[in-house]
Amino acid sequence: GGAKARATNIVKNAMDIIAIRTKKNPIEILVRAIENAAPAEDVTRIAYGGIVYPISVDIAPQRRVDIALRYITNLSRQASHNNPKTVDECLADELILAAARDPKSASVKKRDEIERIALASR
Repeated sequence: GGAKARATNIVKNAMDIIAIRTKKNPIEILVRAIENAAPAEDVTRIAYGGIVYPISVDIAPQRRVDIALRYITNLSRQASHNNPKTVDECLADELILAAARDPKSASVKKRDEIERIALASR
């Protein structure tokens, strides 16, 4: 199969793993994970008289979802690199941790980091 088929299979397998491990609806876990991994604020750069300031801005709802999905996918792909675990397992782990808002979750860590930077540059 191609890239799309592979991606579909990874998600399917991850959903099966989640269903077995948590005994909950995997879609519910996915939604919770997205809610917990989505940053509310971000930093943008404003040039004002030749000086560049970082200022914090709110993030639009759709963009929050997109960013959360990007964090979850990229960080679970990184986690499976040089690791005997498959991408499916890493994705399942990441989703379960993020849904529980576990500080061990890479995507939740990333969100907290972004929001901390935004808080500092208000």
